[in-house]
Amino acid sequence: MRTMAHIAALQAMTVFGVVLTVPLAAHAQELKATAQVTQLTAEVDTTSTDRVGDAGQPAGPMPTPEHTGLKAFALDLLDDVKHLPATENYWWAAVGGAGALAVHPADKRVTQYFVDASWAHDVFAFGAVLGNTPELLAISGGVYGVGRWKDNKAVSHVGMDLLQALIVSNALVQGLKYATRRERPDGSAATSFPSGHASDTFAVATALERHLGWRGAVPAYAFASYVAMSRLHDNRHYLSDVVFGSTVGIISGRTVTRHGREFPVAVTAIPGGAAIVYSRRMDEGPRGDPPSR
Repeated sequence: MRTMAHIAALQAMTVFGVVLTVPLAAHAQELKATAQVTQLTAEVDTTSTDRVGDAGQPAGPMPTPEHTGLKAFALDLLDDVKHLPATENYWWAAVGGAGALAVHPADKRVTQYFVDASWAHDVFAFGAVLGNTPELLAISGGVYGVGRWKDNKAVSHVGMDLLQALIVSNALVQGLKYATRRERPDGSAATSFPSGHASDTFAVATALERHLGWRGAVPAYAFASYVAMSRLHDNRHYLSDVVFGSTVGIISGRTVTRHGREFPVAVTAIPGGAAIVYSRRMDEGPRGDPPSR
């Protein structure tokens, strides 16, 4: 049974997470409106100067759906599941699997280092709590609820995608855990591979990157990395568990936020393997916004 202190901490983290995310999502909506106005101005300017063709126009911000209610949530989640077996997801799984396999020989040595490190206890004291699924669901649900209450579709869209990313992440992780049955480093259970904390936090970080751009993604990915590494100090996971768990989270976050737009980071096939590529169009500003004038 959870103590009153734990429940109070959960409530505080939920409020903090919602307070932090909602203004960022609202700001993203303002950026979208600004980009639309700028793009319209550019189109008028193009017409007035008789320039032909619009191949150079940026794709624009991620579209906000017309409906973000519970019915739309359920239908969109079902559509997300249908898009899980995508070619790019297979490539991400292959890269994550290769990474996990590469670090596997060092699993016990690395975990033991973090367990024994005197500095790690204070540094990673909050990792397990902050990355728990209930806490992340509470924060995501709070963002979604505030968006619905305020009738702000941009905010509720963020919350909807965060919740969907967590649902997909947990479904994949639990299936893999009970398929592999790897024993945890502390011997407590055979549910070590992959790390659920790593998967959930990287799913949230990926979804936030899609909505808020890199300004929101950098702290989100830093937080996800912190939580993932804390699982080594807690003696609950090996490094390969964390590496593949992070990959599962990225796949989950990308799947629920595809929305018809390309990602700036992609996995592509090359002779003899695969490469992770970051691309940015020179005629675009951050997040696909039109270039500043």
